[in-house]
Amino acid sequence: MWKVAMSEEVGKAVQSVLERVKQAAARRPKTLPAVPPRLVAVSKTKPPEMIVEAYRQGQRNFGENYVNELVDKASDPLILESCPEIKWHFIGHLQKNNVNKLLGVPNLFLVETIDSAKLADKVNSSWQRLRGAGSQRLKVMVQVNTSGEQNKHGLPPEDTVNTVKHIVSQCSALHFSGLMTIGRYGYDLTLGPNPDFQIEVGATNVRVGSIIFGNREYPNSALNTPNPSPLPSPAPSPEKTAKTVSEEAAKKMHHLTVSEH
Repeated sequence: MWKVAMSEEVGKAVQSVLERVKQAAARRPKTLPAVPPRLVAVSKTKPPEMIVEAYRQGQRNFGENYVNELVDKASDPLILESCPEIKWHFIGHLQKNNVNKLLGVPNLFLVETIDSAKLADKVNSSWQRLRGAGSQRLKVMVQVNTSGEQNKHGLPPEDTVNTVKHIVSQCSALHFSGLMTIGRYGYDLTLGPNPDFQIEVGATNVRVGSIIFGNREYPNSALNTPNPSPLPSPAPSPEKTAKTVSEEAAKKMHHLTVSEH
């Protein structure tokens, strides 16, 4: 439950994470593109008041995993009134039957989880129909299952190039903004820090949830238990940190030679 006393903690957490991201990015090799990482505050299961408090601290990008929860929050009167420049990122698995509902969200900024050409086509046609041919293109990322885990969504790496080419050449209402991956769970930390969470390798989009907003609460669920303490790592969060290859970097990937029309 939201408590007023927590507002100060949310503010401190946002500033702390931003500083850690900045420090990690400063350690990057100079050969990588100098793209400042964007912090996406993952606000799933958290009340609008917490989002407003993070917004007051300068945070603008927020991520939600579930379409219905995002629809409710984006239309909440408190958020609409207090957060006019909010940028919503959809970061969960997107089913085709929920596309129209998602694309109607006010201030939808980026869909991070396109994982097939068919889904891209559906999002493209729906965006054109709902927003009109003259509207600004919708930013999308292609999700790649780099860890090969069966319980994760995302394209296998070998299918990524053709999917990106399809979006760039066939989906005129979409703007390809990069690749998104989610780090592996269960990494053996005796081997050192989990390399999936070292944003020094070039991440441009970093998702952080419970470190900002506190442990998530899932009512009537066995999941309503405290999360493990964050690992002592320079990365901002050991939980679902998204690593995104910027559009510029993606174009430099081996064999990725696509042109936008």
